[in-house]
Amino acid sequence: MITEKPSVAMEFAKVIGENGTRKNGYIESKDWIITWCVGHLVTMSYPEKYDENLKFWRLDTLPFIPKTWKYEVIKGVENQFEIIKSQITREDVDAIYVATDSGREGEYIYRLVDQMLGITGKEKRRIWIDSQTEDEIKRGIKEAKELSEYDSLSDSAYLRAKEDYLIGINFSRMLSIIYGRRLAQSIGEEKASISVGRVMTCVLGMVVEREREIRNFEKTPFYKIVGNFLTADDKKNTDDKKTTKQDTENIEEQKTLSAEWKVQETSKFWESTKLYNDSGFKQKQDAEGFTKSLQGKKIVVEEVKKTKQKENAPLLFNLAEIQNECTKRFKIKPDETLDIIQNLYEKKLVTYPRTDARVLSTAVAKVITKNLNGIAQGYKDEEIQGYIKQMKEEKYSTNLLKTKYVNDSKITDHYAITPTGQGYENLSKIPELHQKVYNIIVKRFLAIFYPAAEFNKLNITIDVEGEKFYASSKVCIKKGYLEILKKQNDQVEQGKKSDANGEQDNKTKDTNSEQTMAEIDVKKGQVLTLDKYEIKESETTPPTRYNSGSIILAMENAGKLIEDEELREQIKGDGIGTSATRAEIIKKLEKIKYIQINTKTQIITPTQKGENIYDIVYKSMPDILNPKLTASWEKGLSMVAQKEIKAEEFMQKLENYINNKFDKLIIKG
Repeated sequence: MITEKPSVAMEFAKVIGENGTRKNGYIESKDWIITWCVGHLVTMSYPEKYDENLKFWRLDTLPFIPKTWKYEVIKGVENQFEIIKSQITREDVDAIYVATDSGREGEYIYRLVDQMLGITGKEKRRIWIDSQTEDEIKRGIKEAKELSEYDSLSDSAYLRAKEDYLIGINFSRMLSIIYGRRLAQSIGEEKASISVGRVMTCVLGMVVEREREIRNFEKTPFYKIVGNFLTADDKKNTDDKKTTKQDTENIEEQKTLSAEWKVQETSKFWESTKLYNDSGFKQKQDAEGFTKSLQGKKIVVEEVKKTKQKENAPLLFNLAEIQNECTKRFKIKPDETLDIIQNLYEKKLVTYPRTDARVLSTAVAKVITKNLNGIAQGYKDEEIQGYIKQMKEEKYSTNLLKTKYVNDSKITDHYAITPTGQGYENLSKIPELHQKVYNIIVKRFLAIFYPAAEFNKLNITIDVEGEKFYASSKVCIKKGYLEILKKQNDQVEQGKKSDANGEQDNKTKDTNSEQTMAEIDVKKGQVLTLDKYEIKESETTPPTRYNSGSIILAMENAGKLIEDEELREQIKGDGIGTSATRAEIIKKLEKIKYIQINTKTQIITPTQKGENIYDIVYKSMPDILNPKLTASWEKGLSMVAQKEIKAEEFMQKLENYINNKFDKLIIKG
């Protein structure tokens, strides 16, 4: 058996339970030898390994597209490679069980070793698991499939590597040769090279474009109209009577209903050029003139609409969502979050982290009470135990099968990140931050068993002789799942209010949007009394900068940062990069100084070098900055993995793209 890491090998050895002996680089028992990689052991050779002359960057040697690919063992890990070789080629070994991580990169790690060793004549089986619990490992070994069933996934992995290699090497060399000297002069360096990547350059473009949008943004003031109306019962407020002295004395007893004006077809300002938007004037004097024109006009409640609204708990975490959450909550980078959850996975506490899915499979949902019971019995956290106690007392259903949280069609390799209900012997041994991340995964998981939150919504329309004012409120009458998630969400929102870069929340709240009107009782047709009309100055706000978490979400959605979680899930398609690679791309951009990330706030800004490289790429090959194009390449890789297209077809398209791009670049250069 070959695992991806020594720690994973130890877990498999415990489960197999044959009292294996630990030797140099492997564990051996009566029936099994378990050895391990240490991440990647084999890599693609650089061009100079094909031809020494290719060490020198010249236009006449480009594009470089090998017909036969060369690979080599990575320096520093040769010893472990030789250990694997010595064990896997033993005559008494008749079967190889591949237990590298269950994903595209895990598949690639083993396949490269297999290719380098040229192993034939032995049975090869693939272990595919969702967690490292004992039951799951046993199931994985028992149900291991023929390795050949994963050949299309392997093809996809090889193609991903070839695509990144060819685009990176060819276009980095090409642009460095043509524009390197100009770049060096612009940033005051003696020499400079340009690093281009299929995904990396696209993400750089997202950061630069957002920064320039903010830099070029000009604030536009506009003026909203808010009407403050006094409500009274029918004795104090009849249709046509003027306000009496007695009414005036009772005004303090009346409630004030604030409503915001919005233009409608009945308004004299419908389609007027004096308006900035449907609720604001461009000029203050026009707003003042409008409020004066409303004086003395009859104020009538046109509509009172009361509704009840239910809101279910959000879907479970996938890697992108938890990375964004941890950036907001703990101000840590996506690669740190991935390391933490990988550790939780290896400690048996959570399921496989590198997943895009936010739902469970039908099979898992049928036995989900195992996870709940494990949490109830093993997780010594008072708050969590309180939530579980409430679930039992209120007899909340654990049958998820017909809910939005179970959907086999939205799962490819793995289901959502979920607490296993096991591994608690390891919990106290891990760092406090790891424990906190585990806690929010547990809370998100428990929330899906809680009932929906319920709200009373009230929408009031007020007519002032054709001009419409609107007021609304939304009051929670039953917390439901918010019992678990509301407190932690409030803490996050408080932390988002501002940061060291002066970033402000981009959402401008309407005057009436959060107004509580529980004590206001008005009826359709009721006449209201005017207290006053107010003119409230507002201004347009620039978009906010990405932080290291929100850019992961934007990458998942092919360049669109969609704040609304439900909408994000509905329109999600093929993103930029994969759940396994996005954090590493952000890390690389920072390492090569194309972007900088504020350590306190995680706000991302481009460096001057990054902006200059963006300009070069935009001038020479702008399509590589397009998130839709980058996402389409990722979609192609997925299609290969799903056997929808052949690997040869993808490779031919890639070679055509590179050759065509070079023809155009040489002309431009």
